[in-house]
This record gives sequence, C-alpha cells and structure tokens, in this order.
Amino acid sequence: MTYAVRLTNLTHHFDNRQQVLANIDLAVPEGSIYGFLGANGAGKSTTLKLILGLLKKQTGDIILFGQSIAKNRVEILSKVGAVIESPSLYEHLTATENLLVWQKIYQCPTKNIAEVLDLVGLAHTGSKTARNFSLGMKQRLGIAIALLHQPKLLILDEPTNGLDPNGMVEMRELIKQINQERGITIMISSHILAEIEKLVTDVGIIHKGKRIFQGSLPSLLQQKQATHWLKLTTNQDQTVATHLTNANYLHKMVENSLWVQVQNAEQTAKLVKALVLQGVEIHEVSPQNSDLESVFMNLIA
Repeated sequence: MTYAVRLTNLTHHFDNRQQVLANIDLAVPEGSIYGFLGANGAGKSTTLKLILGLLKKQTGDIILFGQSIAKNRVEILSKVGAVIESPSLYEHLTATENLLVWQKIYQCPTKNIAEVLDLVGLAHTGSKTARNFSLGMKQRLGIAIALLHQPKLLILDEPTNGLDPNGMVEMRELIKQINQERGITIMISSHILAEIEKLVTDVGIIHKGKRIFQGSLPSLLQQKQATHWLKLTTNQDQTVATHLTNANYLHKMVENSLWVQVQNAEQTAKLVKALVLQGVEIHEVSPQNSDLESVFMNLIA
C-alpha cells in the first residue's frame, strides 16, 4: 500500500511547554477519504498545521508522497490543497475574481477556474460577491481555491462546522465526488462523528494528543465491546449526573446529552427506574451499540 501522508513519532509543545501531540503515528492511504477524529482540543488542527508547514516541526518525521517535507517542502506542498479553519476569501470579489487571484499565485491554467467552479456548484454565482455568500457557499469556494492547482491531497479542517443539515449533506456529497472523480486523497478532521461515519473509508482517532486508533472504518465498527452506551436526555442533567457519579456509572456529556456506560438491558431498566423515582423526566433513552460514536466513546473511556 502507498501512502499520501506518513507521520512518525510526531511530538509538539507550545511555548508554555504544554504538550499538544505525543508520538503521533499516522498513515493515510493514497486514494482514501481519511477521517481524522477527536474531540475539540485533541490536537487535530495542530497536526494538520504541522503537515502543511504552518507550524515548525519539533520532533518526528512528516512524509508526503514518499518525500520528507523537511527537505522537499516547496515541491511537496505544490501537490497539496487545504482549507484550515475558515476559508481565506476576498469578500469584495466574486467567486471567479477570487480564483483569478489564486490562479496567478499558482500559475496554473486559467481554464481550471471554470472547472472547479462547476465542480463545487458555484458556476452560477456571476457578479455576486463573496460577502453575500452563505456559509456553505464560502466553504465550497474555499475548496475550489484549494483544488485550483489540481493537488493530489486535499486537507479539510472541520469542513461542516456551522452548516445546517442540508449544507452538511451537500458538503458530504461534494467531498465524495472530488475523491471518486478526481482520485484525490482527502484528509478530513472532525468531531462530528455521525457525519464522518457516512463519508470516510479510513479512520485515525486522536485523544488528548495521542493516537488511540488507526485503520479502516469497517475494522473500527467491527470492534466488539463488552459494554454499551446509552444516550440519555432529561430535564435535570445535573441531578442525573450526580446520581450517576454516586452510583458509579461511567458517564460523559456529549453535545447536550448524557452518555452512560451500562453492561446490559437489566442495568438500563434499573437506572431508568431509579431516575423516574427521583422525579426526573426522561425524554430519550437511546442505545448506542454499534455506530461510530459508541465505539469512539469506548476507546476514550
């Protein structure tokens, strides 16, 4: 197997000596859609910035397409497109005018502009300036800029952040199209696991600066777990959290819902009964046994 990205023993500290990454090893197969997953603050953006040379490498090796970025930075980065955090756009310019600026920087053919605008669904925007684009349109223009020089690797940092459900679907389909039609390897960082599960072929999971899993999506989902998680939505989360702590249940707050680790259905029934007797209104009890979020929770538990 050949790899678009290989990271070996990558370690990084900020100036205050806080360790952000600890001996990270990653291998992104060429042609894959690689989901780089982890909670906010896990070290995903730092890793991507190191790959792109936006932060100075301290310890470890960064190899792209078989070449060390330390020795071949300009040549390697000419094969990479990226959108890190928010797209960098000239708000007073149209989509075409934005791309003309970057076409001069990349010194690539002018015909590429029409091609990428059509690919990302912005060919119809005409004289509309970027300041009047929706968030989803701005994200797609950012991707068009990243694709303008026809890279072999596309790096996207939280590409669905802030998008509405329809925008998420459109972004997911666009990413699949880019990968399938152009054969571009795509590396996506995200904390929205349910969305990533519908998109990626391979997964790397980082937690508190350490890689805790790497492999294909099917191999991750097939992991057998001795315990299960419940997604619990109530009207008294703090009261419930206190009860769970006192009763020695492992639990975490995830996107405004409590996730509780249980052993079996009998334990679930016992927990629900105890909460109801305390006057807690239970709005949802949802077993999370086989999806990506459940597996992720078991890995970081």
